[in-house]
Amino acid sequence: MSILEARPELDLVVWPQDRACERSWLMENISGATGVIVMLTDKVNAELLDKAGSSLKVVSTMSVGYEHIDIKEAARRGLKVGYTPDVLTDAVADLSVMLALMAGRNGGTGVDLVQRGQWGNFSWAPFALCGPQLSTTAASPTRKIGFLGFGRIAQATLARLVPFGITHCLYSSNPSSLPNYARDAALAKQHKLQAVSKVDIDELARESDVLFVLAPGGGETYRIVNETLLRKMKRTSILVNASRGTLVDSDALAKALREGWIWGAGLDVVEGEPNVTIDHPLVKEPRCVIVPHIASATLETRVEMATRAAQNVIGAILGWEMPSQVNLSNVL
Repeated sequence: MSILEARPELDLVVWPQDRACERSWLMENISGATGVIVMLTDKVNAELLDKAGSSLKVVSTMSVGYEHIDIKEAARRGLKVGYTPDVLTDAVADLSVMLALMAGRNGGTGVDLVQRGQWGNFSWAPFALCGPQLSTTAASPTRKIGFLGFGRIAQATLARLVPFGITHCLYSSNPSSLPNYARDAALAKQHKLQAVSKVDIDELARESDVLFVLAPGGGETYRIVNETLLRKMKRTSILVNASRGTLVDSDALAKALREGWIWGAGLDVVEGEPNVTIDHPLVKEPRCVIVPHIASATLETRVEMATRAAQNVIGAILGWEMPSQVNLSNVL
């Protein structure tokens, strides 16, 4: 707020509560605005833009994703759209590794056992609550980590996994993009891996010990992790999704966990969130660890995201360069 308050030429109208803005309040107060800062929970569509009127120049979202914004409608009206990439890379990578560990080591089941007061009733056994180890061992010296999508967050996640002794990195990205052999060789050398390889999605599923889903949302990736892909994965493999819930078919994943096609799953996002109730098929699966879309939820990251969102809206209003602007040139 201090960045915005420091601009005397700006007249600020601020939602006063520390929770998601009510739609009715936003609709009532956006009329005549020059710029608006929104969150993932705010649907920016023709209805809202009509209410804002012709004075609106920019929509700045405090998020890296912008599926909640009707990009075509924004482009048609000549609006600028700001977002917050880069600043949450490290936080999401940290959480991705956390989810892999929790899913593999039965973290969800263990926490639930303690919180329900059942630890004392738990009967110890040599292999009780055991799961696949993320790190390599003398008896198990190979670990293949897969990435569906291999952008900044995936590469930051890879760097965090190196101390676990991983040996291979596999990834699948946009089929139209050519392999970057020079970059992959440099990453393999930097991290002392046997290989960093672009593979097709079938090989990615078959070979990955842990598969991280870190690709963009949208029609091209909708439910790309489906029953066909899940059936190809190892029975000891872990699936982690910290990108968009729409990339994973929830019913297929629940079935895969229930029938033992894969070992476990760690999810920061679920299709249809936040309407994920106790009756959701994935919530019922003990080897599925779900957290409520908190990948960017560190104090440091949220401050940086808010700062970037404010800088974007100020830049657009005052005619300066926006630090992070969505490219709308090819939208229409």
